[in-house]
Amino acid sequence: MNSDIFDRLAQTFAARKHADPAISYTSALFAKGSDAILKKIGEEATELIMATKDGKPSAIIHEASDLVFHVLMLLSLHGLSMDDIKYELERREGVSGIEEKASRPR
Repeated sequence: MNSDIFDRLAQTFAARKHADPAISYTSALFAKGSDAILKKIGEEATELIMATKDGKPSAIIHEASDLVFHVLMLLSLHGLSMDDIKYELERREGVSGIEEKASRPR
């Protein structure tokens, strides 16, 4: 494989962001906009919580994957990518969570 799944998803999102909503779930959700994607993120986060409470590893993986998919979709909608998240996490690496949060602009 030449690229990882995050790269391939980014390519798919780019291709479907302005495509006919009738061709795919992803295109249809992009067409509905940010609020629809945010709603899906909320639903998937809730489903992940419930799967975790049930303690079923396969359900946790499934729901976590759904959540990550929709978060990546939201990032794509705003011209952002997993690389932006990687850079931010690298920036925070080795910094106390308390210090990092205190350093954010208010």
